[in-house]
Amino acid sequence: MVDFKKLDSFREDNRLEAKKSEGGLPQSMWQTYSAFANTDGGIILLGVVENPDKTLNIIGIKNPEKLVTDFWNTVNNPSKVNLNIVKDKNVQIIEHENKKIIAIEIPRAERTDKPIYLKNDIWNAYRRNGDGDYRCSKSIVKAMIRDSADQTQDMRVLEKMPFSAFDYETVKGYRNVMGTTRPNHVWANLDDDDFLLKLGAIGRGDDEKLHPTAAGLLMFGFEYEIVREFPYYFLDYQEHFDIGLRWTDRITSTSGEWSGNLFEFYRKAYNKLIQNPNIKIPFKIENGFRVDDTPIHKALREALANCLINADYYGEGGVVIKNYINKIVIENPGNLRIKIEEAISGGFSSPRNTVLMKMFNLLDIGERAGSGIPNIYNIWNIHKFSKPQISQSLDETERIILIMPVSKISIKSSDNQEKVAIKSSDNGEVAIKSSDNQEKVAIKSSDNEEVAIKSSDNQEAIRSEKQKEIIIELVKEREVIKSTDLPVLLNVGKQRVRKLLLEMVNEGMLVSMGGNRNRTYRLPT
Repeated sequence: MVDFKKLDSFREDNRLEAKKSEGGLPQSMWQTYSAFANTDGGIILLGVVENPDKTLNIIGIKNPEKLVTDFWNTVNNPSKVNLNIVKDKNVQIIEHENKKIIAIEIPRAERTDKPIYLKNDIWNAYRRNGDGDYRCSKSIVKAMIRDSADQTQDMRVLEKMPFSAFDYETVKGYRNVMGTTRPNHVWANLDDDDFLLKLGAIGRGDDEKLHPTAAGLLMFGFEYEIVREFPYYFLDYQEHFDIGLRWTDRITSTSGEWSGNLFEFYRKAYNKLIQNPNIKIPFKIENGFRVDDTPIHKALREALANCLINADYYGEGGVVIKNYINKIVIENPGNLRIKIEEAISGGFSSPRNTVLMKMFNLLDIGERAGSGIPNIYNIWNIHKFSKPQISQSLDETERIILIMPVSKISIKSSDNQEKVAIKSSDNGEVAIKSSDNQEKVAIKSSDNEEVAIKSSDNQEAIRSEKQKEIIIELVKEREVIKSTDLPVLLNVGKQRVRKLLLEMVNEGMLVSMGGNRNRTYRLPT
């Protein structure tokens, strides 16, 4: 559970909490229990304190057996906690250097069990963010309740929604593309109503009559009808190819110039994404889809479809696609229904909208559940692009953020004995060299002097640059940020965040306002 020999290296974070516990079980422990359960799980250490320098120190517990008994009595008391998700194996009394402590491992709650809340109050639920426990907003609790249902959101039959909510030109376009990808499909000759019923776009309500489903409305509906059911529905494609402009191109679902539904947005956004100058188009396009294309284009389709399939359309913020010269950023409302590690490793999937997934599958997009994100990571690695980054924001509103760099970094290890050279018009050549099995970067200047820099230093510079780019984009989006906004997004500790922000202020990239806990950051004017 915890290697106490390495305790000096541990810090409180989103997966670890230390409690002194000299006077019994601290009341704040139950907030941490709820927070860990509703986020990604974690470990509570009783009999351990956090020092002023953030290191941990074992002080021990005199009667740990009593505290363990008190824990079990409380966690099984529904008036204190609505559900016990802890098993016997998750609670241990551990002796270290003649001191006894209690380690309690809180697992991540199953989607169907969330929210885990306190004192019979479903709104008294917590989430973990950094090293703190934060009470969930009502919108977050509502999102957890929606995700706990056995049926996915898009399966709902909307009895008050008329068939006139559908844009049948979109239905025609979808059937044309499906005719290309699956020319001999058994549904090919069905009329539209029968086709939409088979597809899951319409279904029978309690009145035994046919009505649009949520999936059908989202995929084929008019935007002004969609927002009647999904008030926060918004689709936004932004192209940022000129840093001097707010954007160089934009497509939104609210423009009134097109239907505003998911299928049309997918086609429009995808055809814009593949115009990125770092993504080559070697083959033709038919009906807005690639016929014979590269793995990179397939990965882009997967990423875009995954975003639309896993968005919580009742959530705030909308779907936002940002196309930069050197990266593509894909954001959608909602949180990951599985752990980030599970999403990256693949093999398991929990799509938020299973009918939408089926609709995209029939167009040969997202061919196998649980393979989309791993496939993107694999293809990006093969083509020597910088590693994609997937994260989630768990603040007032939940968001999934996927960053896909489309600029190559060519660093080869000495193990495979490959060379890389990057030409620079001013400084000659930057080349990776291997000496005594240690990688170095050699920079030749115009006077033929050579300066060697360890590759670890170079990689750190690249890492800092990317993190600063992400911070700048966040400031552009929110106008003002706090340091607490960044640890989860960047997947780094608070100390790293402070270092980055200080550097950015010193470099003139950001301006700080206020002091201490109230300090905020904005772009210079």
